[in-house]
Amino acid sequence: MATPGRRLSDWIVDRLWRGLIWLALRLPHRARVTAMGWVFRTIVGPLSGRTAQARANLAMVFPDMPAAERARITRAVLDNVGRVVMENYATADQMARAQGWLPEGPGWQAAEAARAEGRPILFVSGHYGNYQAGRATLNGRGYRMGGLYRPLNNDYLNAHYIATIEDIGGGAFTRDRRGLAGFVKHLRSGAQGAILIDQYLYDGPVFDFLGHPAPTSTAAAEMALKYKALLIPIYSTRLPGGLDFRIELEPPIRHSDPYTMTAALNESLAARVRAAPEQWFWLHDRWKPERAEKAARRASEAGHPPPS
Repeated sequence: MATPGRRLSDWIVDRLWRGLIWLALRLPHRARVTAMGWVFRTIVGPLSGRTAQARANLAMVFPDMPAAERARITRAVLDNVGRVVMENYATADQMARAQGWLPEGPGWQAAEAARAEGRPILFVSGHYGNYQAGRATLNGRGYRMGGLYRPLNNDYLNAHYIATIEDIGGGAFTRDRRGLAGFVKHLRSGAQGAILIDQYLYDGPVFDFLGHPAPTSTAAAEMALKYKALLIPIYSTRLPGGLDFRIELEPPIRHSDPYTMTAALNESLAARVRAAPEQWFWLHDRWKPERAEKAARRASEAGHPPPS
């Protein structure tokens, strides 16, 4: 009997995906990125149920938003996701374009100062714009920003998905015991790490995100405190034209305690999403409302209400 992640259906999906990527890579960069945006917007999103998931999430967070606006944002989100996937597989072209993206914001000066003195840095973002674009930009300027990632459920897809993270430089570390040990060793060497904070964490502490309870990992804040690392929110916003990004580093999060720091990171991302909802991956089941409500009740009963 096939194990989860290595079933015949997983193998078939992987073969089809490899073929699509192979064909797309034969095209010029602009054409391939634009084409993959169209594929996700018109085919992958509707067939996979991601279009419906995105609209449901938007309706939950913005109940007064007109249906036509939700539909527009959903199309833009799926288009962006397709572009991100293609960009991450076309590493050489993406790294070349990244040479023209200039980091900006108060966090950039802080990051440069920390790197000069060999202090570890944790960059935190979410599934916003192209979250790998910031890594490409900074690693192209001498940083060693490794990525901490959650493996895909399809083992066949995961094998080459990892390569898209590793090719940007800095290393790729799985969210398991062995991967975390490697990530910590990387960080303690004076290098930099990248973490996405907007992934659902079963039984994780419950925080507010966009007005709804969202179980969230406090690992980034805990590591920053333990290893005296600078904790900097970073965002890569896709610009008009569809191929380039504005790389912004916000002021470092002040060290206090894991809950306060994680709440600040959540609010930082939420502010970005409210300002540009088409940039965030609404197709993820970020909240899982029933599970989140149960987790919130357990936290409250234990005397640990979530931060507001």
